[in-house]
Amino acid sequence: MSDQPQETVDVPATQGSAPDQDAVIAAIATVYDPEIPVNIYELGLIYAIDLHDDGRVHVEMTLTAPNCPSAQELPEMVREAIAQLPEATTVTVEIVWDPPWDISRMSDDARLALNMF
Repeated sequence: MSDQPQETVDVPATQGSAPDQDAVIAAIATVYDPEIPVNIYELGLIYAIDLHDDGRVHVEMTLTAPNCPSAQELPEMVREAIAQLPEATTVTVEIVWDPPWDISRMSDDARLALNMF
């Protein structure tokens, strides 16, 4: 392991092409909270996705609780999933706490899967 921060990753990309938002969402949807059988996009943990023409992707996400046991691994899993996209040159994932997450942010599919209607 490197002593470098794990916040960004540089990967080869096509010059001047922004990653497709649907592709970024699909990549994020492959990431699951280890304690909840629903992907983090459907859980409503993704607050913002910023795509840039030079391939940079910035994601703001939250966690279900500040003391979430997956606080270290989930952002890294999101970053790695997006970095697999050919157009993504640099991926940053920022944890934010405002607004706080609550179950109203979950999709209907997630609520159904977790029986939270």
